[in-house]
Amino acid sequence: MAGLTAWVLGDQLSHDNPVLDGADRVLVVESAARLRSRPHHRQRAHLYLVAMRSFAAELAERGFEVDYRRADSLAAGVRAHRRRHRPDRLVVLSPSSRGARRGVERIAGVDIADGTLFLTSTEQFAQWAEGRKRLVMESFYRDQRRRLDVLMDGDDPAGGSWNFDAANRRTPPRGTRPPKPYRPRENRIDSEVRRDLDRMRLPSYGCDGPRLWPATGEQARRSLRRFVADRLPGFGPWQDAMLQGERFMWHAHLSPALNLGLLDPMECVEAAERAYREGDAPIESVEGFIRQLIGWREYVHGMHWLSGRERGRRNALRAHRDLPAALWSGETGMRCIADAVGGLRATAYAHHIERLMLFGNLMLLLGCEPDACLDWFRDSFIDGNEWVMDANVLGMATYADGGGVMTKPYAASGRYVDRMSDHCAECRYDPKARTGEDACPFSALYWDFLARNRKRLGDNHRMALAYENLDRIGGDELAAIRARARSARRELSA
Repeated sequence: MAGLTAWVLGDQLSHDNPVLDGADRVLVVESAARLRSRPHHRQRAHLYLVAMRSFAAELAERGFEVDYRRADSLAAGVRAHRRRHRPDRLVVLSPSSRGARRGVERIAGVDIADGTLFLTSTEQFAQWAEGRKRLVMESFYRDQRRRLDVLMDGDDPAGGSWNFDAANRRTPPRGTRPPKPYRPRENRIDSEVRRDLDRMRLPSYGCDGPRLWPATGEQARRSLRRFVADRLPGFGPWQDAMLQGERFMWHAHLSPALNLGLLDPMECVEAAERAYREGDAPIESVEGFIRQLIGWREYVHGMHWLSGRERGRRNALRAHRDLPAALWSGETGMRCIADAVGGLRATAYAHHIERLMLFGNLMLLLGCEPDACLDWFRDSFIDGNEWVMDANVLGMATYADGGGVMTKPYAASGRYVDRMSDHCAECRYDPKARTGEDACPFSALYWDFLARNRKRLGDNHRMALAYENLDRIGGDELAAIRARARSARRELSA
């Protein structure tokens, strides 16, 4: 045998993958080394294997010769394929992350084709970034709108504004619950994968299924249609709200499918814009959703490749504490953290405000070591790809990059959680108190964080008001706040 082999990685499961054009056969490799590398959430491992095996079956139905290999490593799978098929050429689409790219480059004789799973190439992002003093996402997003001609009325933004964020910060609705998202049906491949994972006895986190996430392109498109019809209209106003026991709120539930290559991002953008143009969804919701797709998603991918810095070198706030045990167990009196961790264990998911203002905020205020935070996010979430979490965790959540992504730390007290959720009403802690045993840990830790990092953050003009408020706190009260912060750390790590 000879000819061209198209090697498809586990997050490149698109039938529009250009390496498939003219291929004589397709190689897909399940790597035991990658599965065993870290204790990933059980549902994440399950989804990836079901999606890969389903995609291979679809390719076979289309008439491709598919070599599906279960190997000790990606390199071992490639070697075995070459011994069997002796291809003249083996080509793979450029991986989405730097780590995966380095792994592929270490395998001799593999040609790497330009990536097509994002709307902005790494070269385009680098060109946009060149010569700018600050790489502000909002500026990038507006340029994306113009370049891609999305939500534009001629030269002007649809609805008369580029950004409707101010209208999308409503507190949780009373008496209203979001519509349920699409849930796929499991099949024999799910059962096979579950048996295989049980036999492998992998280190894992969280609960097993049933599978909540699309594993095929058809399922992903059904999920998209359900979101646009049922939850997109309410997405904007309540995208930052949290409700006890509600895991998905009005969010799209589509990030795993996008990250696997099952959905094209422009397909999602066009569906949302069509809903706005036809009067089925308000501009505030549609703009907010599209901003996440062509703005934030493309921005964090571009920043991941642009930074080029290795892990372990980004710790601007000199944070070195261990992660609290409560982030794994959920055993804490903080009702918001207990609920969010419980949801994460059950579904491998938390929406963006829980990630940033509960998990990320807690890590930031405690002073947790950034690389440990990054590993926790990557291991715990269904969509925890390296390129996703790099900028989100090191840049946005923990401010480890010192302002490369955000102009100030996303630090907040318990008052924010009280405003944007229904958690605090029945919590044992008081979000308005910052001293004493009943003070919310978020509130005490917030002021302790400001005091601890004054030398590093005091000159940041966006922190000026926070430090003015800190200066109004007397010495005795500040000492009591810092004592409460110390006890909160013990409580969370017990």
